[in-house]
Amino acid sequence: MFRMLLPALAALLTLTTPLAAQERAFLGWGRLFTNDFFGDGQDRWHTGSWTASVLRGPEGTADLPERFGALMEYRFAAKILAPANLVTPAPGDRPYAGSLSFGAFSHFRQAGTEFSLGASLVAVGPMTGLDSFHALAHNALGMTPPSAAVRAAQLPNAFYPTLSAEIARPLALGGEAAVIRPFIGARAGDESFVRVGADLLIGPNFTRGVLARDETTGLPYQTLAGAGGRGFSFLLGADTARVFSSAYLPASRGYRLTPARNRLRAGVNWQGEHLSLFYGAAWLGPEFSAQPGGQIVGALQIRMSF
Repeated sequence: MFRMLLPALAALLTLTTPLAAQERAFLGWGRLFTNDFFGDGQDRWHTGSWTASVLRGPEGTADLPERFGALMEYRFAAKILAPANLVTPAPGDRPYAGSLSFGAFSHFRQAGTEFSLGASLVAVGPMTGLDSFHALAHNALGMTPPSAAVRAAQLPNAFYPTLSAEIARPLALGGEAAVIRPFIGARAGDESFVRVGADLLIGPNFTRGVLARDETTGLPYQTLAGAGGRGFSFLLGADTARVFSSAYLPASRGYRLTPARNRLRAGVNWQGEHLSLFYGAAWLGPEFSAQPGGQIVGALQIRMSF
């Protein structure tokens, strides 16, 4: 798998070289913080993540270009996966895992169809330091930290070159006020799956600009500076995935993946003159056979401009 993915990863990351970057300017950024504290408050499974995206492309870009590689998103992501009980997990609950990734993604449109193609390098295990961060954060907040036994049993250090793709066909509903955006996606690397879904996007923050998609919740978030108009914007979405393998639920440890991985999501964004606030929530269905039910994860984004 590594030999198959590495050439594609290298090819996409060459777009970050100084030669290619000379024609690009900073166009905006997007950040999204997710935590089940803002959802069902259970501190389990997909317990927290943070994603930051930087958008670069031709100066003055206001929409998706037609050429692959002209507009690039550089994304850093961190996430923590944990059993439901951080001290004495139930037998068969998911193992603790910390994950860090850096990736490059090209966004473009051809004949009304939108494409997002990317490659990432994903690091998993104690080398990420996320277990230590988790323990420090919980101690500072007076919450239960992951026990030494849970941390000792976490997934071992590993690197996963990863490819991902999404193809969408937005359909306007009543002009630009609302868009229904069906999509199909695929990933190969730390997790390998195919996914189909759709989002209903209402308002300028989601019907304009350049959207990236959060990996945990599937929530779209804006990355192009100044793309959205003032006021409220809303989103509703759902998708389902057939997962073939997951480094976070290894078959070698006896985990059996669910036949389908389902997600439902909703969000609202308010845009003022210098401040933008977003809150979203996503229901994530069970991912492995021993998982007793789904969970609700909340997401926050605060953007300020001066």
